[in-house]
Amino acid sequence: MPELKARLPGQALRLGVGDDSLALVRTSRLFGARRELVAEARVDVHQPAALAQGLRTLLGGAGCAGWPLSVVLADELARMWQVTPPPQAASPADLEAAAAMRFTSLFGAAPGGWTLAADWQASQPFLAAAVPAPLLESLALAAREARCPLVEVVPQFVAAMNGWRRLRRPGAWFGLVHGQVLTLAAYDGRVLVALRTAVVPPGADRAWLDGHVGRDALRLGLAAPKLLQLCGAAPRAWAGAGKQFACILLDDGTAGEAGAVRLACTGSAA
Repeated sequence: MPELKARLPGQALRLGVGDDSLALVRTSRLFGARRELVAEARVDVHQPAALAQGLRTLLGGAGCAGWPLSVVLADELARMWQVTPPPQAASPADLEAAAAMRFTSLFGAAPGGWTLAADWQASQPFLAAAVPAPLLESLALAAREARCPLVEVVPQFVAAMNGWRRLRRPGAWFGLVHGQVLTLAAYDGRVLVALRTAVVPPGADRAWLDGHVGRDALRLGLAAPKLLQLCGAAPRAWAGAGKQFACILLDDGTAGEAGAVRLACTGSAA
């Protein structure tokens, strides 16, 4: 594996972690956002020993000491949900308790063994995410061994939301298509109402998208959005005006700036 050259200003590393693979990418903000694949490996991330060896090979072999590292996790490795803060929430502990209670309600068990983080807000509903603590610890250990500072660990959908933060329009719904799964953040004005996921059937056309978004809006008690902003592998046929809403396809949105939901490399909520 070729080692990285000396880091230039604006350069960093991004590690993509999927169910069965790792990919290390060099990013640059010089002359526009650019990415270059450094190395990749097939690894069963659910096996701690295999994951540790894969991370050691990838990061150590690339010689990434001193390079800032961000990690983007496949959404199936994390959990994400919307939290409505309790009335008159007065402290971070109130918000953390509300997030934990919502986690238990949605996923059927207390969040023991998971590391939670969120876009903590007392005034309106917010997005929360959780990653298995052992996975986070493995990533933090590998980064320390490679002597590269771990900047953040985020699920792919959160990375996409953060990456398009400045271009998201008030009231628009936001979505990511990845691996034949559509994840939607439904908004009422500026308020996050819910996260919804659905499998995109083969050959899904614009009529399917219109129907799916319309049904989700009805289930949530909302009017259909006037605008849907999508990134990822969304079909080009979905773009443009429709009977209920317009759809804008964004280019790859996982480049991400530091954003709302970050999981600390220390294993505590950020």
